[in-house]
Amino acid sequence: MAVKDRGGTHLETGAQVITGQLGKTIQRLRKAYNLSLSDLAEQSGVAKSIISQIERNETNPTLATVWRLSQALDMSVERVLASSDDAPFVEKLTRADTPILLSEDGLVRLSIIGWIKTVEWLQYYDLYAEPKGELDSDGHQRGSIECLTVLSGALEVEVGGVIETVREGETVRYRCDRRHVIRNRSDTQAHAFMVCLLKAAVLE
Repeated sequence: MAVKDRGGTHLETGAQVITGQLGKTIQRLRKAYNLSLSDLAEQSGVAKSIISQIERNETNPTLATVWRLSQALDMSVERVLASSDDAPFVEKLTRADTPILLSEDGLVRLSIIGWIKTVEWLQYYDLYAEPKGELDSDGHQRGSIECLTVLSGALEVEVGGVIETVREGETVRYRCDRRHVIRNRSDTQAHAFMVCLLKAAVLE
């Protein structure tokens, strides 16, 4: 039996992928989407135990398994397999290859434009918020800092009961190791650039 990649390539289910970097790549992609092992298992149809073994490089998955994981992570098989320490320094992502996150209400869209290899400590996003859109986020690890620069429109940021309005050309920095909410209360779309430092020093 064969599985077809979205690029048209047929992948034999018996073929195995042997690479020491695959597990790290899958783990980084999973964390970039804030998915647990259970979440990825549910979305891909690959057993949680198998995903865990792949991430720890304890097993060589079939190409079909990698295909299922890549589809769940919205990446092509070629791109997942190409992610290694030997990859060229110059890397280009097309619009189709750029992962997208949506808020629960579907009105805030974040394009993940940060480098996947830094996702555990540095994340950055291109953010578009439609009118009345709201991005409600749980806290990240202790000491994390988020920086939001508004490129057009205006956004409201709420952290720990403190509310700050950020307008075009302005930047706000705040602790994001607690619940934080970004809202667009205006009647026009807002565009912003957001950086999250996950291992910043804890503020006194």
